[in-house]
Amino acid sequence: MIDLHLHTTASDGALGPAALVARAASAGITTLAVTDHDTTGGLDEARAAASARGIRLVNGIEITAVEGNRDVHVLGYFFAQQNPALRSFLEAQSQDRIRRVKEMAEQLAVLGVAIDADPIVREGIATGRSVGRPHVAAALLAAGHVQTRDEAFDRFLENGRPAFIPRRGASPDEVVSIITTAGGVASLAHPGLAGMDAILPRLTDAGLHALEVRHTDHDDETEARYRRLAAELGLAVSAGSDFHDDTGRRRCGLGQVTLTAQEFAALEARRA
Repeated sequence: MIDLHLHTTASDGALGPAALVARAASAGITTLAVTDHDTTGGLDEARAAASARGIRLVNGIEITAVEGNRDVHVLGYFFAQQNPALRSFLEAQSQDRIRRVKEMAEQLAVLGVAIDADPIVREGIATGRSVGRPHVAAALLAAGHVQTRDEAFDRFLENGRPAFIPRRGASPDEVVSIITTAGGVASLAHPGLAGMDAILPRLTDAGLHALEVRHTDHDDETEARYRRLAAELGLAVSAGSDFHDDTGRRRCGLGQVTLTAQEFAALEARRA
């Protein structure tokens, strides 16, 4: 089985890279991609764990782009991890994530629901972990301001809520270019959630290679729709569970949302 969308503690997943590989192996996955948000920090540990278990690890990442003040997630595969342009780009992404956490904390204080953002910021700086709204939500929960992380998003952190701070980032076109420059393949993540179908022809012209047609939050109708669009645009397809932890809505996708060997070969063939 092949799952190309998994997260670790290098960003907002609950499992460390080695633990995630072990969980994937127990689910029967033989090829996987660790796709942490805006970081490759979990890849080395995951690669060692995968090698020990005879599992193929594909270099992966989920980069956040910005389109009209909305986040657009672009998955990257097969890229050269140490590519200088990619490393420089990810450092800028990290700095913006830290800036955003600080500004959210400032706004929450104004709203009377103060959190201690210093540990989040220190960890982001010291370890390179990608920090963001999930970590702010966890701080709100720890401070007793909300009962769940979902409540933190609903009340404060979603776009349009009082502590939302816009991201400053590259366009999806630029992200596709960065991934391609690093020798990788770019796939638009969970397009059924992104709601950005109008920009697909433009992204295809910019070099987008694939659409993530299978995803835990895509029903059969949504998957069929994006398979048709991929075919019409001449794109390959990708698939993944988007696994983060054992308690969220995507906990059941591990080992169930997969890509066929034929589809994987077609995706890999798009490498520059």
